[in-house]
Amino acid sequence: MANVLDLRRRIRSVKNTRQITRAMKMVSAAKLRRAQERALAARPYAKMITNVLESLTRRVDVFDEGTGNLCHPLFIVRPEKRVLLMVISGDKGFAGAFNANIFKVAYQFITGNTDKEIDVEAVGRKGRDLARRRFRPAEYTEQTDDTGHTRQVRSQRQGAVEITGDHPGMLLKLEGSRVFEMAQNIISRYVHEEIDAAYIVYNEFKSVISQRLVVERLLPILKIGAPQITAAVEPTEAERERAAEAAASAGLTLEPVDTAEADEESKKFGTQNVDYIYEEPKEELFNGLLPQYIFAMLYHAMAESVAAEHAARMTAMDSATNNASDMIDSYTLQMNRVRQAAITKEIIEIVSDAAAV
Repeated sequence: MANVLDLRRRIRSVKNTRQITRAMKMVSAAKLRRAQERALAARPYAKMITNVLESLTRRVDVFDEGTGNLCHPLFIVRPEKRVLLMVISGDKGFAGAFNANIFKVAYQFITGNTDKEIDVEAVGRKGRDLARRRFRPAEYTEQTDDTGHTRQVRSQRQGAVEITGDHPGMLLKLEGSRVFEMAQNIISRYVHEEIDAAYIVYNEFKSVISQRLVVERLLPILKIGAPQITAAVEPTEAERERAAEAAASAGLTLEPVDTAEADEESKKFGTQNVDYIYEEPKEELFNGLLPQYIFAMLYHAMAESVAAEHAARMTAMDSATNNASDMIDSYTLQMNRVRQAAITKEIIEIVSDAAAV
């Protein structure tokens, strides 16, 4: 049995740990507030670009009048033989099962599509590390064309699932330019028929207690403004209650921010029953607007994933703080018992010696 000195050392160590977890919880709560504000600030742009495209598709035929083909390749639906899967995870740990759950949903998608060739790209260090443990990276070779320019050419596939890229640290400082570059790369691969569809796996965030893991189809575009959710995992009631307790102790509101007024105002754009005269051909209009639409979808997914990660870390650190408090109480009770036993033993020895005399 541990003596009083050992128990005091354990109590001091657990108190130091509790101080750290409490500080990490408050930091995550502050970052969660900023992440929510950033996600909300991005919604008006996403809503407006969606309304612009909806208005355009109502007034412009997406089919070419001469050939009968779709006027933009992002509308073309092909049999899904080669699929790109974007897994948006976190860059740091101490967030409970946040990253493991994201990759679990991604792995379920992969195992449910064994008849397809899947390219995996991870956004976040944790997703990258988990993907590297299961799948092999794609191999590329350099080729030089007649003009002397070298480019990376993918070698023959070694497996049905390969990692074609990763983006660590991207979510630590979410920049629109990097997200737009990623969107352009995905569009280029789809247009050149390197992939037949693109999906993203991320944590959809509405409030601290209202979030879910979703698999959303990014390409092809079937309907403007309608999220193509192919799979979703809702949190359990116990997880909701635990998140609510953590949010309440951190002073955060549980209800999602009310954006009904702004949404109602944005719906009025382009709804008037009038016809517009477009100077540019419809192909140029779609070439300019559709990349912005894909960028808005990607940025929205990443911004909400960042907020969900901070919420998960805040909840995990709150649980760790409560567990540390319980350990301190348990060690304190054990120490008092050991100390009381030692005092009782000394009293018995003194009484026994006095009786013997």
